Amino acid sequence: MKQDMIVVLDLGSEENPRIAREIRALGVYSEIHPHDITLEQLKALPNVKGIILNGGPNRVVDGVEIDVSQEIYDCDIPALLVDHRGDDPWPADDAQQEAALKNFIFTICGAEANWNMDNFIADQVELIRRQVGDRKVLLALSGGVDSSVVAALLIKAIGKQLTCVHVNHGLLRKGEPEQVVKVFRDEMDANLVYVDAVDRFLDKLAGVDDPEQKRKIIGGEFIRVFEEEARKLDGIEFLGQGTIYPDIIESGTKTVKAVKSHHNVGGLPEDLNFELVEPLKMLFKDEVRSCGKALGLPDSMVYRQPFPGPGLGVRCLGAITRDRLEAVRESDAILREEFAKNGLEGKVWQYFTAIPDLKSVGVRDNRRVDEWCVIIRAVNTVDAMTATVENVPFELLQHITQRITGEVKGVNRVLFDLTPKPTGTIEWE
Repeated sequence: MKQDMIVVLDLGSEENPRIAREIRALGVYSEIHPHDITLEQLKALPNVKGIILNGGPNRVVDGVEIDVSQEIYDCDIPALLVDHRGDDPWPADDAQQEAALKNFIFTICGAEANWNMDNFIADQVELIRRQVGDRKVLLALSGGVDSSVVAALLIKAIGKQLTCVHVNHGLLRKGEPEQVVKVFRDEMDANLVYVDAVDRFLDKLAGVDDPEQKRKIIGGEFIRVFEEEARKLDGIEFLGQGTIYPDIIESGTKTVKAVKSHHNVGGLPEDLNFELVEPLKMLFKDEVRSCGKALGLPDSMVYRQPFPGPGLGVRCLGAITRDRLEAVRESDAILREEFAKNGLEGKVWQYFTAIPDLKSVGVRDNRRVDEWCVIIRAVNTVDAMTATVENVPFELLQHITQRITGEVKGVNRVLFDLTPKPTGTIEWE
């Protein structure tokens, strides 16, 4: 990398990602590394201008207070101790913290503010070309933010050496498979294999009402479909993957318990024998979106809402039926359209509809009908651990209700979920 770097060494703080993000927000590249990094490993990193020793509540491991090696303390790289245990004079005020950080980075370390998306993309294009050479890469392209940005970056770096496989399992939102084909095959001239596996997935899911079982079927079947497509292609040696920095951080360090395991896409079998290409693995989510914008992807992809891997399969509550799944898809499209029209698209973190396997009596065309109810969920969160409910204007909810009950077949009621997390969760299944 051409950019200057500030290294954050983990001495038990849970604030590591926040500090790394603040440094990057100042225009300087940063990475988090474990406390027991050796001086040789540290000096092997490119353009290290300074070290932040970030202490915190998890500094004692197995009864011993961890620290960096004495040779790192003694080396000629400037170091700043940030101790969140309260016994260090690190300022508590945000403005003072920013001033102290700026003074350390720019005055003491002499770092340059040369971290930006254009430089990042240029560096990654060079690194991808060096890694791949004239060989071929395969990518599972879901249409989600991470896989779409990886695809765009790989297309820029190696063009037709990339093959994207988009599996339509029938559980995507309205218009998403068509958008993937339009953007990547038609506009970006990518090698795109489109797999219509709708019947295959929905047949496997027929009659299955347990949420975890549904997830296992969807995940397992995706692996099988992708593996089948991979075996049809000759000369593939690399697998592109949308790993991002939080995936690596959340896998845990010596002082932070793992939030989730970092794993290869879908747990593909080892006998496929691919080498990984992970060009986004050092980016935070907001930086991934900035990268996508810089690469020319449409806002509808770059700012796509968080969407569960099983897709609408976990919003068609209970056993999935094709007619109820279609009602979820259509009602969700209406909700998204109305939120966009009314300025809520970028304001609300996540919003969707869900339909339980439950019918209630209603009136349509002057006769009694038994039809489904649509549940609207609209929540805001910072870390997805807790969530608050968006205060959607009542008049807008009335309008959405009129549209859904008037336009979506088989629906006679619309409900609004007022439950925060906890006690509710963000999704219903």
